[in-house]
This record gives sequence, structure tokens and C-alpha cells, in this order.
Amino acid sequence: MKKQRPLAKDHKNTIEVKLNTMTSNITTKKNLDGLLVIALEQAVAAPYLSSRLADAGARVVKIEREEGDFARRYDSVVNGESAYFVWLNRGKQSLTLNIKDPEDKQLLERLIANADIFIQNLAPGAAGRAGFDSLVLRQKHPRLIRCDISGYGEEGSYVQRKAYDLLIQAETGLSAVTGRPEGPGRVGVSVCDIAAGMHGLTGVLQALYEREKTGIGQGIKVSLFDGMADWMTVPLLHQEYGGKAPDRVGMNHPSIAPYGAYSVGGDKECAHVVLSIQNEREWQSFCCSVLMMPGLLKDPRFLSNECRVAERASLDHMIELVFSGLNKQELEARMEAASIAFGWLNSVSDLSVHPQLRRVNVKGERGVIRQVASPIQVQDADGNIRQDSWGEVPSVGEHDEQIRQEFGEIPC
Repeated sequence: MKKQRPLAKDHKNTIEVKLNTMTSNITTKKNLDGLLVIALEQAVAAPYLSSRLADAGARVVKIEREEGDFARRYDSVVNGESAYFVWLNRGKQSLTLNIKDPEDKQLLERLIANADIFIQNLAPGAAGRAGFDSLVLRQKHPRLIRCDISGYGEEGSYVQRKAYDLLIQAETGLSAVTGRPEGPGRVGVSVCDIAAGMHGLTGVLQALYEREKTGIGQGIKVSLFDGMADWMTVPLLHQEYGGKAPDRVGMNHPSIAPYGAYSVGGDKECAHVVLSIQNEREWQSFCCSVLMMPGLLKDPRFLSNECRVAERASLDHMIELVFSGLNKQELEARMEAASIAFGWLNSVSDLSVHPQLRRVNVKGERGVIRQVASPIQVQDADGNIRQDSWGEVPSVGEHDEQIRQEFGEIPC
């Protein structure tokens, strides 16, 4: 006969238990140390959210099926592991559960009862059918912060539809404004998933702050569609108020000129510079000190940004003629002297050796993985930047025994 492990009644003691059982290589205290996050998650959106909580010091228990998160099998390019998985699951603990099994379901309930945050992005309605509806959890655990991530939200005719990143890029019109004039394109990273994860993270952090004041947790709901619809506000306003959405213009900006990529001559392999003119002061400097064509300032075709956009083809032709006679070093010197914003059209290979790229080492199942350092740098009162230190990428069910002993049933 078995009995359930009693839940800790004192919240401070509960936090101490969590701290004692963290399996992280973090040696300095982080902002979210002491928080317990339960993540019933898969793919990208929810793992993005929980990974950022883990980076900030929270203990994240990732709930997986016996076969593991399907993102583990997207590819095998990182020492045999998936690039997506090692990026979004560092510093977490992996617990395998079948939430349809009564005992496993009870274990998950006990984990949630001890948790500060519960995150889920299962298929539409799956969490509710399993007994983990957000409102039900609110009644049981008033301090708990719940975050539900869905494809299309929880109202409307699309509620039951499955949603993945490219589908949302297409549905929100993002693909229609992305690419070259010949046809629509996909943004090269999972921008809809990432946007949903970022919005979820913002909501969770707001809820943590609210709980500090009231002692009550909140329910946060975000969707891939809502997140990308927000990012599509400018094209939508152009459509609804101007009568026409921006055209696909490849590496140009649809509303600003000159703002785009231009080839540069004088090199064995043609380089491409990306430049941006944001105001009339910069336009004057560009004409006088980069193009060496001050007469353009009086050309009626180019007197304002809207004029330059309308005459983009003529303007680009003039710019290309000048740039074709310069090599990369000459153009860079002119741009810097004129205080013009510019960058080089790099490949991913170029990014890997970029002088501004910061790295951190993370231990994976099959060795150390060099990952991009956190975009958030934390500075202390003395001006010192805290060095990133993240936990390992877990194998499937790596922490089963530990977590079952900690939160599971124990013999009489």
C-alpha cells in the first residue's frame, strides 16, 4: 500500500526544497532562482518561453511523452541531436509521463500543486480533456500562474485547428509581404513560434510581478496567430487606410528609400552592402559624402522619402553606378565618415565568425555545444556583466527517478 507524499505547507520551505534539487551548473544567484516551472510542452513556442525562464534561474521540469518531444527528431546536426531541441531545452529537467495514466496524472497534479508557473502548448483542448484546464487549476491553486499557448486562440471558428509556424506565416499575410516580387516567401526562422514564446514570457513576468503585490496568480493566454497579427500591424494599416499592402521588394524596405542591399565592385567576389537612410539629414550626407553627387539634393524626383520610394528604380541605378567603382574598404570608409548606417549582407557562415557574436558552452548528450549567448546581459551595481552559465540539455526522462522520488508516491 502506498501513500502520497504530503505537500509542503510552508511556501518558504517549498522553495528551499526546489533549490536543493536543482540540477544546474549555475553558480551565481539569478533573478528567478527558487521558482518551479512545470512545462507540458513540445516543439518551439512553449519551449522558447520556458527556456528563458530556465536561463534566468528557474527550475523547469519539462514533461515529455515516453518517445520524447518530437522536436528532438527535427534533425540531428548537433552531435546527433536536434538544433531546435538543444537551443530551447538547455537547463531543464526531463520527466516522462503519460498523462492519460492515472498514476502519472496524479504525479503531474502534485508537481503543479508545488509549482509557481504551469505552461502548456498541447493540441487544441488536450490539456483541458486531461484535467488541466486553466480555470480549474486557478480554483485549486490560486497562486499558480498558468500560460496556455495555442495556434489561433480560444474563440472563433479556427479554435480546433492545429497550427504550425509556416501555416501562421501564410494565414496572417506575412508570407504575402515577404520575398521577391516573383512570389511569396517564408521568413527563414520560426518567427511565429518565437513571437508567441516571447509574448508568453512577457505575460508570465507581468503575472509574477502582479503576484508579488496581490498573492494571486493569473492566467496568460497567447496564440501564434495573435502574436504575428500584432507584428503585421504596419502592413495591415497600409491595406486598410492606404488601400494597398506593401509590395514584396526583396532586400529593399517597402516604405523607405534608399534602404536595401547594393552590390559593391572592386572585389574578386562581389560584396553586398545594406544601407539605411532614415531622414533628410542623412540623405544630404549620403549624397554629398558617399555618392559625391550633391546635385541630387535639388532633383525633384528625390526631394522627400515618399518621392524617393516612388522613384526607387532610378535612384537605385545611380547608387549602383557609384558603388560599382568602389571596393569594400573604400565604401566602408565613406559610409563611416558620413555617419550612414550600413551593414554587410552576410551568410550564416559569416555570422559564425562575426566579431560581435557572443558564445556560451552548453553540455549536450554527446558533448559540449557552442550556443549563442543570451541576448539579455545583466549588469550588477558595480557595472560588471554577469557571465552566462546554463544547465545541460537533458536526455529523455533523465530526471524521472529523481522527480518521482521527490514528488511521487512513497511507501507506508
